[in-house]
Amino acid sequence: MTEPSSSHLVLIPSYNTGVKVYETVREARRQWNPVWVVVDGSSDETPVGLLEMAEADDGLKVWVIAQNSGKGAAVYFGLGMAISGGFSHVLTMDADGQHPAEKIPEFMEASRKNPDSMVLGCPQFDSSAPLIRVRGRRISNWWANFETLGGGIGDSLFGFRVYPAARLHRIMGGQRWMRRFDFDPEAVVRLRWRGVLPVNLPAPVKYFSSEEGGVSHFNYLRDNALLTFMHIRLVIGFLLRLPLLLLQRLRESRRLSG
Repeated sequence: MTEPSSSHLVLIPSYNTGVKVYETVREARRQWNPVWVVVDGSSDETPVGLLEMAEADDGLKVWVIAQNSGKGAAVYFGLGMAISGGFSHVLTMDADGQHPAEKIPEFMEASRKNPDSMVLGCPQFDSSAPLIRVRGRRISNWWANFETLGGGIGDSLFGFRVYPAARLHRIMGGQRWMRRFDFDPEAVVRLRWRGVLPVNLPAPVKYFSSEEGGVSHFNYLRDNALLTFMHIRLVIGFLLRLPLLLLQRLRESRRLSG
């Protein structure tokens, strides 16, 4: 177990992930302290199991939300609690075991060196990754970089990343979106609009079969429609902000070259 951090925490939103969430939490706790879990209206047995784990571990906190509201809503709740607890940065990771817990210290160190930036994981896929998912994310990545004038977002969908907590919480509090599957790409685009630079780091990702305990709530029709609507909103927002974004990019270029 690591010494507790007073500035950076790991936040894991969880919804009906089955026993995989226990393994995910244990692996995260081996790498970091503290780890927080927000259970987003799960109807399986995991809320009870996670609360039992927290009772035996001072470095683990678990909140159980009665009604499922979406990944973004769970992260928003966790961000608010983190800020109230004096934390400045939050590393988000999925509960299904796909994200590399062993990379947590590296990402946290990058965040400490670049506190005004967001540290984004760039997924390194192996043979377990569904080809349609690998190819499909290229579309979202292209749009995210278009909407930020080539803002350097390595991957818009991979949820293993470190956010400056207060800045993201403020953005989310000012609108009704970013509460479900559209949270990850919209978060990085809107942060980039506000001048938050990305730090991109490679991170291996593992897709588990159902026999291995893998659980996926991704619905191709519903979630792709949600992403399409999200990018329509973002393109409109991009066009409205274009003069300011051009000025921002010019200032960033001058600062980096100077």
